[in-house]
Amino acid sequence: MPHLTDRFRLAVAQLDPAVGDVAGNLELARKARAEAAEAGADLVLFTELFIAGYPPEDLVLKPAFVAACMEAVERLAEETADGGPGVVIGCPLRNADGLFNAVAVLDEGRVLTWRSKVDLPNYGEFDEKRVFQAGPMPGPLNYRGLRLGIPVCEDIWGDLGVCETLAESGAEILLVPNGSPFYRGKLDVRHQVVLRQVIETDLPVVYANKVGGQDELLFDGASFAFNADRSLAFQLPQFKTGIFLSDWVQGGEGWRCEGGSVASIPDDDEAVWRALVLGLADYVNKNGFRSVVLGLSGGIDSAICAALAVDALGASRVHCVMLPYRYTAETSLEDAAACAKALGVRYDTVPIADPVEGFLSALGPMFEGTTAGITEENLQSRARGVILMAISNKFGAMVVTTGNKSEMSVGYATLYGDMNGGFNPIKDLYKTEVFCLARWRNENHPDDLLGPAGEVIPERIIVKAPSAELREHQKDEDSLPPYEVLDAILEHLVEHDGGVDELVAQGFDRDTVTHIERLLYIAEYKRRQSAPGTKVTRKNFGRDRRYPITNRFREGG
Repeated sequence: MPHLTDRFRLAVAQLDPAVGDVAGNLELARKARAEAAEAGADLVLFTELFIAGYPPEDLVLKPAFVAACMEAVERLAEETADGGPGVVIGCPLRNADGLFNAVAVLDEGRVLTWRSKVDLPNYGEFDEKRVFQAGPMPGPLNYRGLRLGIPVCEDIWGDLGVCETLAESGAEILLVPNGSPFYRGKLDVRHQVVLRQVIETDLPVVYANKVGGQDELLFDGASFAFNADRSLAFQLPQFKTGIFLSDWVQGGEGWRCEGGSVASIPDDDEAVWRALVLGLADYVNKNGFRSVVLGLSGGIDSAICAALAVDALGASRVHCVMLPYRYTAETSLEDAAACAKALGVRYDTVPIADPVEGFLSALGPMFEGTTAGITEENLQSRARGVILMAISNKFGAMVVTTGNKSEMSVGYATLYGDMNGGFNPIKDLYKTEVFCLARWRNENHPDDLLGPAGEVIPERIIVKAPSAELREHQKDEDSLPPYEVLDAILEHLVEHDGGVDELVAQGFDRDTVTHIERLLYIAEYKRRQSAPGTKVTRKNFGRDRRYPITNRFREGG
Protein backbone atom coordinates (compact mmCIF):
# COMPACT_ATOMS: atom_id res chain seq x y z
CA MET A 1 0.00 0.00 0.00
CA PRO A 2 1.32 3.53 -0.78
CA HIS A 3 2.81 5.42 2.15
CA LEU A 4 1.08 8.79 2.59
CA THR A 5 3.99 11.02 3.48
CA ASP A 6 3.20 14.31 1.77
CA ARG A 7 -0.04 13.93 -0.23
CA PHE A 8 -3.31 12.04 -0.04
CA ARG A 9 -6.68 12.12 -1.75
CA LEU A 10 -9.76 11.81 0.46
CA ALA A 11 -13.20 10.85 -0.83
CA VAL A 12 -16.19 11.87 1.29
CA ALA A 13 -19.17 9.60 0.67
CA GLN A 14 -22.15 11.90 1.25
CA LEU A 15 -24.90 9.34 0.68
CA ASP A 16 -28.39 8.26 1.79
CA PRO A 17 -28.26 4.81 3.41
CA ALA A 18 -31.56 3.32 4.57
CA VAL A 19 -32.09 2.15 8.13
CA GLY A 20 -32.11 -1.64 8.33
CA ASP A 21 -31.09 -2.23 4.69
CA VAL A 22 -27.76 -3.85 5.51
CA ALA A 23 -27.33 -5.49 2.10
CA GLY A 24 -28.37 -2.33 0.26
CA ASN A 25 -26.08 -0.14 2.33
CA LEU A 26 -23.17 -2.52 1.77
CA GLU A 27 -23.77 -2.35 -1.99
CA LEU A 28 -23.96 1.45 -1.76
CA ALA A 29 -20.59 1.44 0.02
CA ARG A 30 -19.07 -0.89 -2.59
CA LYS A 31 -20.16 1.36 -5.45
CA ALA A 32 -18.88 4.44 -3.65
CA ARG A 33 -15.51 2.84 -3.05
CA ALA A 34 -15.28 1.76 -6.69
CA GLU A 35 -16.03 5.32 -7.82
CA ALA A 36 -13.47 6.70 -5.38
CA ALA A 37 -10.88 4.17 -6.60
CA GLU A 38 -11.49 5.23 -10.20
CA ALA A 39 -10.75 8.80 -9.13
CA GLY A 40 -7.50 7.83 -7.41
CA ALA A 41 -8.65 8.22 -3.80
CA ASP A 42 -6.50 6.88 -0.98
CA LEU A 43 -9.28 6.74 1.59
CA VAL A 44 -13.09 6.87 1.61
CA LEU A 45 -14.85 8.45 4.58
CA PHE A 46 -18.43 7.28 5.17
CA THR A 47 -20.87 8.62 7.74
CA GLU A 48 -22.06 7.55 11.19
CA LEU A 49 -23.55 4.03 11.43
CA PHE A 50 -23.61 3.89 7.62
CA ILE A 51 -24.04 0.12 7.37
CA ALA A 52 -26.98 0.12 9.80
CA GLY A 53 -28.54 3.36 8.61
CA TYR A 54 -28.99 6.22 11.06
CA PRO A 55 -30.54 6.38 13.56
CA PRO A 56 -31.25 2.64 13.96
CA GLU A 57 -32.83 3.17 17.40
CA ASP A 58 -33.80 -0.11 19.07
CA LEU A 59 -32.88 -2.17 16.01
CA VAL A 60 -29.38 -2.34 17.50
CA LEU A 61 -30.78 -4.21 20.51
CA LYS A 62 -31.50 -7.12 18.17
CA PRO A 63 -28.36 -9.32 18.10
CA ALA A 64 -29.11 -10.62 14.60
CA PHE A 65 -29.14 -7.08 13.22
CA VAL A 66 -25.80 -6.11 14.76
CA ALA A 67 -24.28 -9.39 13.59
CA ALA A 68 -25.49 -8.72 10.03
CA CYS A 69 -23.94 -5.25 10.11
CA MET A 70 -20.59 -6.50 11.38
CA GLU A 71 -20.55 -9.32 8.81
CA ALA A 72 -21.17 -6.76 6.05
CA VAL A 73 -18.18 -4.73 7.26
CA GLU A 74 -16.00 -7.86 7.22
CA ARG A 75 -17.03 -8.54 3.60
CA LEU A 76 -16.22 -4.95 2.63
CA ALA A 77 -12.89 -5.21 4.42
CA GLU A 78 -11.92 -8.27 2.37
CA GLU A 79 -12.35 -6.23 -0.81
CA THR A 80 -9.71 -3.72 0.30
CA ALA A 81 -7.07 -6.35 -0.45
CA ASP A 82 -7.22 -5.09 -4.04
CA GLY A 83 -4.85 -2.22 -3.22
CA GLY A 84 -7.52 0.44 -3.71
CA PRO A 85 -8.63 3.00 -1.17
CA GLY A 86 -9.12 2.14 2.46
CA VAL A 87 -12.45 2.79 4.18
CA VAL A 88 -13.66 4.52 7.32
CA ILE A 89 -17.27 3.42 7.86
CA GLY A 90 -19.81 3.59 10.67
CA CYS A 91 -21.22 0.34 12.07
CA PRO A 92 -22.62 -0.90 15.39
CA LEU A 93 -20.03 -2.97 17.24
CA ARG A 94 -20.76 -5.68 19.78
CA ASN A 95 -17.86 -7.18 21.69
CA ALA A 96 -17.14 -8.51 25.16
CA ASP A 97 -17.41 -5.00 26.61
CA GLY A 98 -20.87 -4.22 25.24
CA LEU A 99 -22.62 -2.53 22.31
CA PHE A 100 -21.07 0.57 20.74
CA ASN A 101 -21.75 3.21 18.10
CA ALA A 102 -18.50 2.58 16.26
CA VAL A 103 -16.41 3.17 13.18
CA ALA A 104 -14.40 0.47 11.40
CA VAL A 105 -11.20 1.29 9.53
CA LEU A 106 -10.63 -1.11 6.62
CA ASP A 107 -7.47 -1.70 4.58
CA GLU A 108 -5.19 -4.51 3.41
CA GLY A 109 -8.14 -6.92 3.20
CA ARG A 110 -9.04 -6.68 6.88
CA VAL A 111 -10.51 -4.53 9.64
CA LEU A 112 -7.49 -2.60 10.88
CA THR A 113 -9.23 -1.29 13.99
CA TRP A 114 -12.47 -0.03 15.51
CA ARG A 115 -13.11 3.33 17.14
CA SER A 116 -16.17 3.81 19.37
CA LYS A 117 -18.15 6.95 20.11
CA VAL A 118 -17.26 8.35 23.52
CA ASP A 119 -19.85 11.09 24.05
CA LEU A 120 -23.34 9.64 23.62
CA PRO A 121 -26.00 12.34 23.06
CA ASN A 122 -29.09 12.15 25.22
CA TYR A 123 -31.10 15.25 24.34
CA GLY A 124 -33.61 16.39 21.73
CA GLU A 125 -33.95 13.74 19.06
CA PHE A 126 -31.06 11.67 20.46
CA ASP A 127 -31.29 8.95 23.09
CA GLU A 128 -28.19 6.87 22.39
CA LYS A 129 -27.44 6.19 26.06
CA ARG A 130 -30.38 3.81 26.22
CA VAL A 131 -28.90 1.52 23.55
CA PHE A 132 -25.13 2.07 23.43
CA GLN A 133 -22.25 2.02 25.88
CA ALA A 134 -19.77 4.89 25.79
CA GLY A 135 -16.49 3.94 24.16
CA PRO A 136 -13.05 4.44 25.69
CA MET A 137 -11.11 7.62 25.00
CA PRO A 138 -9.52 7.01 21.57
CA GLY A 139 -6.01 7.51 20.32
CA PRO A 140 -4.95 8.18 16.74
CA LEU A 141 -4.42 5.31 14.29
CA ASN A 142 -1.74 4.84 11.70
CA TYR A 143 -3.20 4.67 8.21
CA ARG A 144 -0.46 4.19 5.60
CA GLY A 145 1.82 6.43 7.62
CA LEU A 146 -0.81 9.10 8.27
CA ARG A 147 -1.95 9.49 11.88
CA LEU A 148 -5.72 9.89 11.86
CA GLY A 149 -8.01 10.88 14.68
CA ILE A 150 -11.61 9.68 14.28
CA PRO A 151 -14.00 11.29 16.76
CA VAL A 152 -17.61 10.30 16.05
CA CYS A 153 -20.25 13.04 15.75
CA GLU A 154 -21.08 14.11 19.33
CA ASP A 155 -17.41 13.61 20.28
CA ILE A 156 -16.72 17.03 18.73
CA TRP A 157 -19.85 18.70 20.15
CA GLY A 158 -19.42 17.87 23.84
CA ASP A 159 -16.86 18.81 26.45
CA LEU A 160 -15.18 15.46 27.14
CA GLY A 161 -11.97 16.52 25.39
CA VAL A 162 -11.95 13.78 22.76
CA CYS A 163 -10.38 15.96 20.07
CA GLU A 164 -7.78 17.41 22.44
CA THR A 165 -6.80 13.91 23.51
CA LEU A 166 -6.35 12.88 19.89
CA ALA A 167 -4.25 15.98 19.16
CA GLU A 168 -2.08 15.47 22.20
CA SER A 169 -1.57 11.83 21.16
CA GLY A 170 -0.20 12.82 17.76
CA ALA A 171 -3.16 12.92 15.38
CA GLU A 172 -2.42 14.90 12.21
CA ILE A 173 -5.97 15.32 10.92
CA LEU A 174 -9.43 14.66 12.37
CA LEU A 175 -12.01 12.79 10.28
CA VAL A 176 -15.50 13.04 11.78
CA PRO A 177 -18.35 10.75 10.59
CA ASN A 178 -21.72 12.31 11.45
CA GLY A 179 -25.46 11.80 11.48
CA SER A 180 -26.46 15.41 12.08
CA PRO A 181 -30.15 16.21 11.43
CA PHE A 182 -31.25 19.41 9.76
CA TYR A 183 -33.04 22.36 11.25
CA ARG A 184 -33.18 25.94 10.05
CA GLY A 185 -29.71 27.49 10.48
CA LYS A 186 -28.02 24.21 11.51
CA LEU A 187 -25.08 24.48 9.10
CA ASP A 188 -23.82 27.65 10.77
CA VAL A 189 -24.01 25.87 14.12
CA ARG A 190 -21.93 22.98 12.76
CA HIS A 191 -19.31 25.36 11.38
CA GLN A 192 -18.92 26.98 14.79
CA VAL A 193 -18.61 23.62 16.54
CA VAL A 194 -15.87 22.49 14.16
CA LEU A 195 -14.05 25.82 14.31
CA ARG A 196 -13.91 25.50 18.09
CA GLN A 197 -12.15 22.15 17.72
CA VAL A 198 -9.79 23.52 15.06
CA ILE A 199 -8.82 26.35 17.38
CA GLU A 200 -8.31 24.04 20.36
CA THR A 201 -6.32 21.37 18.49
CA ASP A 202 -4.56 23.29 15.68
CA LEU A 203 -5.60 20.44 13.38
CA PRO A 204 -7.66 20.32 10.20
CA VAL A 205 -11.11 18.76 10.66
CA VAL A 206 -13.20 16.98 8.02
CA TYR A 207 -16.92 16.82 8.85
CA ALA A 208 -18.82 14.17 6.82
CA ASN A 209 -22.61 14.15 7.09
CA LYS A 210 -25.26 11.91 5.56
CA VAL A 211 -28.19 12.93 3.34
CA GLY A 212 -31.82 11.82 3.40
CA GLY A 213 -34.99 11.40 5.41
CA GLN A 214 -35.53 8.92 8.22
CA ASP A 215 -39.02 9.17 9.68
CA GLU A 216 -39.17 12.68 11.23
CA LEU A 217 -35.46 13.40 10.80
CA LEU A 218 -33.90 14.90 7.70
CA PHE A 219 -30.16 14.83 7.07
CA ASP A 220 -28.91 17.55 4.75
CA GLY A 221 -25.34 16.51 3.97
CA ALA A 222 -23.43 19.78 3.53
CA SER A 223 -20.20 18.07 4.58
CA PHE A 224 -17.21 20.39 4.91
CA ALA A 225 -13.69 20.78 6.23
CA PHE A 226 -11.63 23.49 7.88
CA ASN A 227 -7.87 23.80 7.60
CA ALA A 228 -5.79 24.26 10.73
CA ASP A 229 -5.56 28.00 9.99
CA ARG A 230 -9.40 28.17 10.29
CA SER A 231 -9.96 28.69 6.56
CA LEU A 232 -12.77 26.74 4.91
CA ALA A 233 -11.10 23.87 3.08
CA PHE A 234 -14.16 22.70 1.18
CA GLN A 235 -17.95 22.85 1.41
CA LEU A 236 -20.10 20.16 -0.18
CA PRO A 237 -23.65 20.77 -1.44
CA GLN A 238 -26.66 20.58 0.83
CA PHE A 239 -29.37 17.92 0.19
CA LYS A 240 -27.36 16.22 -2.57
CA THR A 241 -25.66 12.83 -2.57
CA GLY A 242 -22.34 12.05 -4.20
CA ILE A 243 -18.72 11.05 -3.82
CA PHE A 244 -16.63 14.19 -3.34
CA LEU A 245 -12.85 14.35 -3.60
CA SER A 246 -10.37 16.56 -1.80
CA ASP A 247 -6.58 16.67 -2.09
CA TRP A 248 -4.43 17.16 0.98
CA VAL A 249 -0.78 18.22 1.06
CA GLN A 250 1.68 17.96 3.93
CA GLY A 251 3.57 21.19 4.42
CA GLY A 252 5.78 22.63 7.12
CA GLU A 253 2.75 23.38 9.32
CA GLY A 254 0.85 20.12 8.82
CA TRP A 255 -1.77 18.89 6.39
CA ARG A 256 -3.79 21.31 4.29
CA CYS A 257 -6.52 20.91 1.69
CA GLU A 258 -5.44 22.05 -1.76
CA GLY A 259 -7.98 23.69 -4.06
CA GLY A 260 -11.10 22.45 -2.31
CA SER A 261 -14.42 23.40 -3.90
CA VAL A 262 -17.03 25.48 -2.06
CA ALA A 263 -20.64 24.74 -3.05
CA SER A 264 -23.32 27.39 -2.88
CA ILE A 265 -25.59 26.86 0.12
CA PRO A 266 -29.33 27.65 -0.17
CA ASP A 267 -30.77 30.48 1.88
CA ASP A 268 -33.03 29.59 4.83
CA ASP A 269 -36.33 29.44 2.94
CA GLU A 270 -34.94 27.32 0.12
CA ALA A 271 -33.20 25.05 2.64
CA VAL A 272 -36.44 24.46 4.54
CA TRP A 273 -38.36 23.80 1.31
CA ARG A 274 -35.72 21.33 0.13
CA ALA A 275 -35.72 19.63 3.52
CA LEU A 276 -39.50 19.18 3.41
CA VAL A 277 -39.36 17.87 -0.17
CA LEU A 278 -36.58 15.38 0.56
CA GLY A 279 -38.18 14.28 3.83
CA LEU A 280 -41.47 13.48 2.09
CA ALA A 281 -39.79 11.82 -0.90
CA ASP A 282 -37.68 9.52 1.25
CA TYR A 283 -40.58 8.60 3.53
CA VAL A 284 -42.77 7.65 0.56
CA ASN A 285 -40.06 5.88 -1.43
CA LYS A 286 -38.28 4.07 1.40
CA ASN A 287 -41.59 2.74 2.69
CA GLY A 288 -42.63 1.48 -0.73
CA PHE A 289 -45.63 3.69 -1.56
CA ARG A 290 -46.36 4.17 -5.26
CA SER A 291 -48.15 7.48 -4.84
CA VAL A 292 -49.88 9.85 -2.42
CA VAL A 293 -53.38 11.26 -2.07
CA LEU A 294 -54.52 14.34 -0.18
CA GLY A 295 -57.58 16.44 0.31
CA LEU A 296 -57.27 19.76 -1.54
CA SER A 297 -59.58 22.21 0.20
CA GLY A 298 -58.72 25.49 -1.48
CA GLY A 299 -56.81 26.54 1.65
CA ILE A 300 -53.13 27.34 2.08
CA ASP A 301 -52.12 24.22 4.06
CA SER A 302 -53.38 21.64 1.59
CA ALA A 303 -52.10 23.71 -1.33
CA ILE A 304 -48.55 23.88 0.01
CA CYS A 305 -48.62 20.16 0.81
CA ALA A 306 -49.71 19.42 -2.75
CA ALA A 307 -46.85 21.56 -4.10
CA LEU A 308 -44.34 19.82 -1.83
CA ALA A 309 -45.65 16.42 -2.93
CA VAL A 310 -45.31 17.25 -6.61
CA ASP A 311 -41.81 18.65 -6.11
CA ALA A 312 -40.88 15.46 -4.23
CA LEU A 313 -42.57 12.80 -6.34
CA GLY A 314 -43.70 14.32 -9.63
CA ALA A 315 -47.26 15.16 -10.66
CA SER A 316 -48.06 11.63 -11.87
CA ARG A 317 -47.70 10.27 -8.33
CA VAL A 318 -49.93 12.86 -6.63
CA HIS A 319 -53.73 12.63 -6.48
CA CYS A 320 -55.73 15.55 -5.08
CA VAL A 321 -59.36 15.26 -4.02
CA MET A 322 -61.82 18.06 -3.27
CA LEU A 323 -64.35 16.97 -0.63
CA PRO A 324 -66.99 19.73 -0.56
CA TYR A 325 -69.92 20.20 1.81
CA ARG A 326 -72.59 22.88 2.15
CA TYR A 327 -70.12 25.30 3.83
CA THR A 328 -67.47 24.99 1.12
CA ALA A 329 -67.30 28.37 -0.60
CA GLU A 330 -67.45 28.63 -4.38
CA THR A 331 -64.10 30.41 -4.25
CA SER A 332 -62.60 27.38 -2.46
CA LEU A 333 -63.80 25.11 -5.26
CA GLU A 334 -62.27 27.45 -7.83
CA ASP A 335 -59.00 27.84 -5.93
CA ALA A 336 -58.52 24.12 -5.38
CA ALA A 337 -59.13 23.41 -9.07
CA ALA A 338 -56.71 26.17 -10.06
CA CYS A 339 -54.02 24.81 -7.76
CA ALA A 340 -54.45 21.26 -9.09
CA LYS A 341 -54.26 22.55 -12.67
CA ALA A 342 -51.11 24.58 -11.96
CA LEU A 343 -49.45 21.51 -10.43
CA GLY A 344 -50.63 19.16 -13.18
CA VAL A 345 -52.05 16.53 -10.82
CA ARG A 346 -55.05 14.26 -11.04
CA TYR A 347 -57.97 16.06 -9.41
CA ASP A 348 -61.31 14.57 -8.39
CA THR A 349 -64.33 15.90 -6.51
CA VAL A 350 -66.15 13.69 -4.02
CA PRO A 351 -69.06 15.50 -2.30
CA ILE A 352 -69.50 14.51 1.34
CA ALA A 353 -73.13 15.56 1.90
CA ASP A 354 -74.49 11.99 1.80
CA PRO A 355 -72.06 10.47 4.33
CA VAL A 356 -72.32 13.47 6.68
CA GLU A 357 -76.11 13.45 6.56
CA GLY A 358 -75.99 9.70 7.06
CA PHE A 359 -73.97 10.10 10.25
CA LEU A 360 -76.30 12.83 11.47
CA SER A 361 -79.34 10.66 10.72
CA ALA A 362 -77.86 7.64 12.50
CA LEU A 363 -76.97 9.75 15.56
CA GLY A 364 -80.20 11.77 15.48
CA PRO A 365 -82.11 9.81 18.14
CA MET A 366 -79.16 9.94 20.54
CA PHE A 367 -78.45 13.63 19.89
CA GLU A 368 -82.10 14.70 20.10
CA GLY A 369 -82.56 17.70 22.39
CA THR A 370 -78.88 18.74 22.25
CA THR A 371 -77.43 21.84 20.61
CA ALA A 372 -75.52 21.37 17.38
CA GLY A 373 -71.87 22.44 17.58
CA ILE A 374 -68.33 21.13 17.33
CA THR A 375 -69.45 17.49 17.29
CA GLU A 376 -71.49 17.99 14.15
CA GLU A 377 -68.73 20.10 12.57
CA ASN A 378 -66.19 17.36 13.20
CA LEU A 379 -68.37 14.84 11.38
CA GLN A 380 -67.48 16.69 8.19
CA SER A 381 -63.77 16.29 8.85
CA ARG A 382 -64.19 12.65 9.82
CA ALA A 383 -66.20 11.89 6.69
CA ARG A 384 -63.36 13.37 4.64
CA GLY A 385 -60.84 11.28 6.56
CA VAL A 386 -62.76 8.07 5.92
CA ILE A 387 -63.03 8.81 2.20
CA LEU A 388 -59.33 9.58 1.84
CA MET A 389 -58.41 6.40 3.71
CA ALA A 390 -60.73 4.42 1.43
CA ILE A 391 -58.99 5.86 -1.63
CA SER A 392 -55.67 4.96 -0.01
CA ASN A 393 -56.77 1.38 0.66
CA LYS A 394 -58.22 0.91 -2.82
CA PHE A 395 -55.34 2.37 -4.85
CA GLY A 396 -52.34 2.00 -2.54
CA ALA A 397 -51.67 5.73 -2.26
CA MET A 398 -50.44 7.03 1.09
CA VAL A 399 -52.61 9.78 2.57
CA VAL A 400 -50.74 13.04 3.12
CA THR A 401 -52.18 14.95 6.06
CA THR A 402 -51.91 18.72 6.10
CA GLY A 403 -52.02 20.29 9.60
CA ASN A 404 -49.42 22.96 10.39
CA LYS A 405 -47.53 23.35 13.68
CA SER A 406 -49.75 26.18 14.89
CA GLU A 407 -52.81 23.94 14.58
CA MET A 408 -51.03 20.95 16.07
CA SER A 409 -49.95 23.12 19.01
CA VAL A 410 -53.41 24.25 20.02
CA GLY A 411 -55.38 21.17 18.97
CA TYR A 412 -57.19 22.71 16.01
CA ALA A 413 -57.29 19.39 14.21
CA THR A 414 -59.77 16.53 14.24
CA LEU A 415 -58.70 13.08 15.35
CA TYR A 416 -59.72 10.42 12.79
CA GLY A 417 -60.56 13.26 10.43
CA ASP A 418 -58.13 15.76 8.95
CA MET A 419 -55.39 14.17 11.10
CA ASN A 420 -55.72 10.90 9.14
CA GLY A 421 -52.66 10.12 7.08
CA GLY A 422 -49.27 8.51 6.86
CA PHE A 423 -47.09 11.62 6.78
CA ASN A 424 -47.47 15.37 7.34
CA PRO A 425 -44.98 17.50 5.38
CA ILE A 426 -45.78 20.73 7.29
CA LYS A 427 -46.13 19.35 10.82
CA ASP A 428 -43.13 21.40 11.96
CA LEU A 429 -44.05 24.63 10.12
CA TYR A 430 -45.92 27.39 11.92
CA LYS A 431 -48.74 29.00 9.95
CA THR A 432 -46.78 32.20 9.31
CA GLU A 433 -43.96 30.06 7.86
CA VAL A 434 -46.47 28.29 5.62
CA PHE A 435 -47.46 31.63 4.07
CA CYS A 436 -43.81 32.65 3.70
CA LEU A 437 -42.80 29.42 1.98
CA ALA A 438 -45.82 29.48 -0.32
CA ARG A 439 -44.69 32.86 -1.63
CA TRP A 440 -41.10 31.63 -1.90
CA ARG A 441 -42.14 28.61 -3.99
CA ASN A 442 -44.23 30.73 -6.36
CA GLU A 443 -41.19 32.92 -7.02
CA ASN A 444 -38.49 30.22 -7.14
CA HIS A 445 -37.90 26.89 -8.83
CA PRO A 446 -34.57 25.11 -8.27
CA ASP A 447 -33.83 22.90 -11.24
CA ASP A 448 -33.92 19.58 -9.39
CA LEU A 449 -37.48 19.95 -8.09
CA LEU A 450 -39.95 17.74 -9.97
CA GLY A 451 -42.82 20.24 -9.98
CA PRO A 452 -43.45 22.99 -12.52
CA ALA A 453 -42.02 26.49 -12.33
CA GLY A 454 -44.16 29.57 -11.79
CA GLU A 455 -47.16 30.21 -9.55
CA VAL A 456 -48.25 26.80 -8.27
CA ILE A 457 -50.22 28.15 -5.29
CA PRO A 458 -52.79 30.67 -6.54
CA GLU A 459 -52.39 34.10 -4.97
CA ARG A 460 -56.01 34.10 -3.81
CA ILE A 461 -55.27 31.07 -1.62
CA ILE A 462 -52.41 32.95 0.05
CA VAL A 463 -54.24 36.20 0.74
CA LYS A 464 -57.66 34.96 1.90
CA ALA A 465 -58.46 34.57 5.61
CA PRO A 466 -57.80 30.99 6.77
CA SER A 467 -60.91 28.92 7.51
CA ALA A 468 -61.77 25.28 8.13
CA GLU A 469 -65.18 25.97 6.50
CA LEU A 470 -67.04 23.77 8.97
CA ARG A 471 -69.80 26.35 9.50
CA GLU A 472 -71.13 29.47 7.80
CA HIS A 473 -68.64 32.36 7.59
CA GLN A 474 -66.14 30.58 9.88
CA LYS A 475 -62.64 32.07 10.23
CA ASP A 476 -59.69 30.70 12.23
CA GLU A 477 -59.33 34.04 14.03
CA ASP A 478 -62.86 33.71 15.45
CA SER A 479 -61.34 31.64 18.27
CA LEU A 480 -57.59 32.24 17.93
CA PRO A 481 -55.46 35.39 17.97
CA PRO A 482 -53.97 36.50 14.63
CA TYR A 483 -51.37 33.98 13.48
CA GLU A 484 -48.54 36.51 13.87
CA VAL A 485 -49.43 36.75 17.57
CA LEU A 486 -50.22 33.07 18.02
CA ASP A 487 -46.98 31.90 16.43
CA ALA A 488 -44.87 34.30 18.49
CA ILE A 489 -46.48 32.94 21.67
CA LEU A 490 -46.09 29.33 20.54
CA GLU A 491 -42.47 29.75 19.52
CA HIS A 492 -41.68 31.04 23.02
CA LEU A 493 -43.63 28.27 24.78
CA VAL A 494 -42.58 25.40 22.51
CA GLU A 495 -39.14 26.14 21.10
CA HIS A 496 -37.74 27.80 24.22
CA ASP A 497 -39.84 26.24 27.01
CA GLY A 498 -40.55 29.83 27.97
CA GLY A 499 -43.00 31.06 30.56
CA VAL A 500 -46.20 33.07 30.64
CA ASP A 501 -44.75 35.90 32.70
CA GLU A 502 -41.93 36.39 30.21
CA LEU A 503 -44.42 36.76 27.36
CA VAL A 504 -46.53 39.22 29.35
CA ALA A 505 -43.38 41.23 30.05
CA GLN A 506 -42.82 41.36 26.29
CA GLY A 507 -46.25 42.97 25.87
CA PHE A 508 -48.56 40.02 25.16
CA ASP A 509 -52.00 39.96 26.77
CA ARG A 510 -51.99 37.66 29.81
CA ASP A 511 -55.43 36.15 29.15
CA THR A 512 -54.44 35.34 25.59
CA VAL A 513 -51.17 33.73 26.65
CA THR A 514 -52.73 31.62 29.40
CA HIS A 515 -55.46 30.50 26.97
CA ILE A 516 -52.85 29.39 24.42
CA GLU A 517 -50.77 27.68 27.13
CA ARG A 518 -53.84 25.70 28.21
CA LEU A 519 -54.64 24.67 24.63
CA LEU A 520 -51.01 23.60 24.11
CA TYR A 521 -51.06 21.29 27.12
CA ILE A 522 -54.47 19.70 26.56
CA ALA A 523 -53.73 18.94 22.89
CA GLU A 524 -50.87 16.60 23.78
CA TYR A 525 -53.08 13.52 23.43
CA LYS A 526 -53.87 14.49 19.85
CA ARG A 527 -50.23 15.03 18.95
CA ARG A 528 -49.35 11.56 20.25
CA GLN A 529 -51.72 10.15 17.62
CA SER A 530 -50.59 12.35 14.75
CA ALA A 531 -48.66 11.32 11.66
CA PRO A 532 -44.89 11.90 11.58
CA GLY A 533 -43.55 14.94 9.76
CA THR A 534 -40.14 16.31 8.85
CA LYS A 535 -38.32 18.22 11.58
CA VAL A 536 -37.16 21.68 10.45
CA THR A 537 -37.13 23.58 13.78
CA ARG A 538 -34.93 23.12 16.82
CA LYS A 539 -37.79 21.47 18.72
CA ASN A 540 -40.39 19.44 16.90
CA PHE A 541 -43.30 17.59 18.46
CA GLY A 542 -42.48 13.97 19.20
CA ARG A 543 -38.75 13.37 19.20
CA ASP A 544 -37.70 16.70 20.73
CA ARG A 545 -40.63 17.74 22.93
CA ARG A 546 -41.93 14.90 25.09
CA TYR A 547 -44.55 16.27 27.44
CA PRO A 548 -46.90 14.05 29.48
CA ILE A 549 -50.47 13.66 28.26
CA THR A 550 -51.80 13.66 31.80
CA ASN A 551 -50.51 17.00 33.06
CA ARG A 552 -52.14 19.44 35.46
CA PHE A 553 -49.39 22.08 35.49
CA ARG A 554 -50.43 25.51 34.28
CA GLU A 555 -48.07 28.42 34.80
CA GLY A 556 -50.86 30.82 33.94
CA GLY A 557 -53.09 29.46 36.71
